[in-house]
Amino acid sequence: MQSSPESALRRAHRGVLGTFALVGVVNGILAARLPGLASKLGLDTGDVGLVILSWGVAATLTMQCMRWIVAALGNRVLLRIGTPMVTVSVGLIALSPSFPLLLAAAAGFGVTSGVAEAMMNAQGSLVERRARRPLLNGFHAGWSAGAVAGGLLAVLLAALDVPYTASVLGVAAVALPAALAVGWTYLDEPAEEEEESEERRNLPGIIYLIGAVAFMALLLEGLVADWSGLLLTRELHTTEAVAALAYPLYEVATFTGRLFGDRLRLRCGSRPLLAAAGTVTALGVLLVVVAPSAAWAIAGFGLTGLAVCIVVPLCMSLAGAVVPGRSDAAIAQVSAIGYAGLLVGPVLIGFVAEAGSLRTGIAMAIGVALFITVAAGRMPSGLPAAPLPDPDPAPVPSGRATGDS
Repeated sequence: MQSSPESALRRAHRGVLGTFALVGVVNGILAARLPGLASKLGLDTGDVGLVILSWGVAATLTMQCMRWIVAALGNRVLLRIGTPMVTVSVGLIALSPSFPLLLAAAAGFGVTSGVAEAMMNAQGSLVERRARRPLLNGFHAGWSAGAVAGGLLAVLLAALDVPYTASVLGVAAVALPAALAVGWTYLDEPAEEEEESEERRNLPGIIYLIGAVAFMALLLEGLVADWSGLLLTRELHTTEAVAALAYPLYEVATFTGRLFGDRLRLRCGSRPLLAAAGTVTALGVLLVVVAPSAAWAIAGFGLTGLAVCIVVPLCMSLAGAVVPGRSDAAIAQVSAIGYAGLLVGPVLIGFVAEAGSLRTGIAMAIGVALFITVAAGRMPSGLPAAPLPDPDPAPVPSGRATGDS
């Protein structure tokens, strides 16, 4: 018996949330156990940097291609392939016996991550539009929760002296059947009639502005991940143990902000929320730059995470709503532009820091955050409701807005 549109939508909602969490878990354990990987293969800091660069470049290039691939296959098919392959590629990283094979496995992880990250945002946007209410911040909160869980699991396994290969491979082996199972919950977006006009082939300019905002937000997220510990130890002369608190507290702040992001969007609207996020992020970075002690700097990183975390989910939501019939391609393009910020941004800040100081490099991010504030005024203002495929859909529950105030 065929399930009703309402039950299919609820199942897809749980499936997308599970997908975000699952990808977060494998990323969390992979990142947290990087020191174990370095010890296993005798890698120095430069070698580890090349591994990270390998999967970052592969992910970025893959996302650049997704716009055209998704037009042919659809996000459901690609996500059913991409998510399980993320777990397989993590397993291959764990099994790599030499540095050259590790670089190849890392590139493979970048390719599969590029597919999964772009397509789970596209599937999340589809569920959001069918539900007629903001949901993407909640989905990204699932990723944050998964990353924290993966990191804590890595800490536990390391404390129990479980070898690197066994711990990462074990998590990948458990995640694979879960990734295969959750694939059957995804929704399919009916294909539209092809139009061969130039307008149809090209995405509107607003998509590239949304992508630029996502790029700035992910640059800021990469800043915290890559530079928070060094700022605390080198500029504020704190211990490594204290410096290690910055990133976990940032992730907790990120998770908290995303939990409330969708409700804030319903209450405030997309443009005001995005402008507020940019402004508060700038204040958070400013607090980091002028911090007289480690405690104030960590508070600044937390404030930054609390605000900037809602920007990327909001960008993905707007991209999915602004081009009817081409949501997958629009989200793939925004993903390609945005996730490049994780790769390029910290490197640019590093160059500035090399010429001046680390505080100077991080101060540059204040202007990046204010760009988000200014760009908010040019963003689309609403969340169009997509019709359900059922000819007699259930009414929208009262009290839930379908657009912006």
